[in-house]
This record gives sequence, structure tokens and C-alpha cells, in this order.
Amino acid sequence: MTVNIWTAADVARKVIDNKELFILDVRNADAFADWKIEGHKFNYLNIPYFELLDGVEEILPQIPTDIEILVVCAKEGSSIMVAELLAEAGLEVAYLEGGMKSWSMYIEPVKVGELSGGGELYQFVRLGKGCLSYMAVNEGEAAIIDAVRFTDVFIKFAEEKGVQIKHVFDTHLHADHISGGRHIASQTGAAYYLPSKDAEEVVFDFTPLTDDLTVKLGNSEIEVGALYSPGHTIGSTSFVIDKKYLLTGDILFIDSIGRPDLAGLADDWVRDLRQTLYSRYRSLAEDLIVLPAHFMIIEELNEDGTVGKRLGDLFVENHGLNVEDEEVFRSMVTDNLPPQPNSYEEIRHVNMGKVTPSNEEQTEMEIGPNRCAVR
Repeated sequence: MTVNIWTAADVARKVIDNKELFILDVRNADAFADWKIEGHKFNYLNIPYFELLDGVEEILPQIPTDIEILVVCAKEGSSIMVAELLAEAGLEVAYLEGGMKSWSMYIEPVKVGELSGGGELYQFVRLGKGCLSYMAVNEGEAAIIDAVRFTDVFIKFAEEKGVQIKHVFDTHLHADHISGGRHIASQTGAAYYLPSKDAEEVVFDFTPLTDDLTVKLGNSEIEVGALYSPGHTIGSTSFVIDKKYLLTGDILFIDSIGRPDLAGLADDWVRDLRQTLYSRYRSLAEDLIVLPAHFMIIEELNEDGTVGKRLGDLFVENHGLNVEDEEVFRSMVTDNLPPQPNSYEEIRHVNMGKVTPSNEEQTEMEIGPNRCAVR
């Protein structure tokens, strides 16, 4: 049998198309437990590759023969070796090109819906990291919100759509991934917006992102309007696009709410978080579709691969929006939080412009799942 090579894009289609897949993950057990490739119909076997150096015979009974098999490791090398052993044993098998490193970086653009006057809204789904970025396009112009560091993905997509990037926003100073926002702006001549309250330590120029700031795309009525919504950070800002979509940054997710502790100020920001979720958002139209900056689990993906849900439904279903007692809420968002994101302090400094690590260093900083939510 020959060994097939799958790219991260190939695996992403399996996730989005809801296909079956068996993954043999040959990383160490702790790495697998912390972070793996998730799919609605994926099954897994985790055997560290060093346990397979003498052969794969003992694990063959645990490997199915009726669904596709993918071998995964951190950076590719170990999975090639194991895949070749499985092929020699008569199995048709593939390995993931670039390993989990490539999975962490892959981005899949998915259309969310139509905007007024022929406009469109796209969600850029970074499946391996749970990051969600956005691009609204209309009449030859585009606005980007919460872009990750892979600037070429957004610039090439805009070129394919025949639109000019005019506005680039970050909803807040990110701590779990490196923003590409200001770099896209510098490459395209777009304005880069960042909340001033999050930007006291940044060392580059930006346009202040203020409450009620509104920009229009083209000459139409499509508006991208800012809504101050602190709590995850003191400057966190949401956006209402075309009176249809609510982009919540890291304040509200589909199955959880944002954590207030990544700048070390959880106790100070709890009241802001509650006011945003239980007051500011409650005053908005319940038909708005919530589009967050992250997702935590694969079940949050819709059938078309997007992540989004009606605000009114979240008021009913999201546990973080249904804690009546303020002290219980405070305890929930300050006590027993999940581990903080990998290298989150260093990532904040990168996003402030204080340090400029190499691409390899940035990749290592971002490895692992996002942990922006209260779980």
C-alpha cells in the first residue's frame, strides 16, 4: 500500500462536510489530551510514536479497516514513519503534511450570509485554534475584524473578490493569538482601529475605536457600528453589521462567555463583564446573529461550517447568560478557570508592538487550543 499525504485543507473539508475519519495521533499523551483535531464524526487512538518503534502489529486490532485513517504528529516526521509501517501491514493510510503545526495555522473562509445591496459577510474559521475572523464586503470595499496573523489569507481573498480593504478592526487586545490587523492595514493603506483603553502600552499608531463609531462600505446603507462592551478586556468592543450580525469578540461565545483574567484584572472587570452581558446585550434586537471571535468545541460549528447563533437563543441556552445571583456569577468567572492560553503574556506584548518574534517563534507561541472562555 502507498502512503497518502493530506493537507490541513483536506482535513478541514472532512470536518466541515461532517465526514467520518479515524485519527491515529502519535504525540505524547499529555499533548493529545490538551489539544487534538476535532471532527463531528472523528474517532481517535493515541499511541506515542516511541511505543511503535518496534512495529505496529500490536495496535492493528484497534485500527478500523472500513473508514479512512490519518496519522498525526506534532510536525510530520513521526507520522510518516508510523504511516509507512501501517501501509506495510496492508492498510491504506495517510499522514497530515506539516503535522499539528500546519493544522494550527490553517484557515477556511466560509460565507456567513448576504448583506444589504449585494454585500456579503465571510467568516474565516481557524479550525485548529478556534479563532474566527471576519470580512464584510460591498461595492468594492471591505472591512476586516479580528484578523489573525496570516495576512496573506485576507489580502488574497480581498483580491479575489475585487475589493479594497478600507478598514481593519481588532475588538480588543488579543492574548491567545497574534493579530494580523495592523500589518494588513500597513500593507493595504487601510485604517487600523483598536480600543484606546486596551492600547495604553502599544508602540504603534492606530485609529481609536470608540463607542458608536460607524463606518460604511461603499455608498450603500451597510454599516459597521461599534458597541463598547468591556469585560474580557477593559476596551472590548463589539460590532453590529448591517443591523443583522453582532460580532462579539471574546465577550460572548456560543456555549460560554469570555474570561476577564488575561490581563490580571479579573476582580476589577467582573462587573463590566456582567453589565455587558446582562444589560448592554439585553437591549439589542434578539434576532441579531451572534458571531464570536472564537469557538471552543466542535459542536459549536453549524452544518455549513460557520459558527453563529441567534442572540435570543443564546439568552435561553447559554449558561453564562443565566446566572441570576451576582456573587455566583463572580465566582464562576474568577474561580476555577481553565488554564490560561499558551504564552499569553508574550502574545499580548507582540500585539502591543513591543516585541517582534520570528515566524517560527510566533507559531510556537500559538500552539495549542484557545482558552478565552469561562468553561
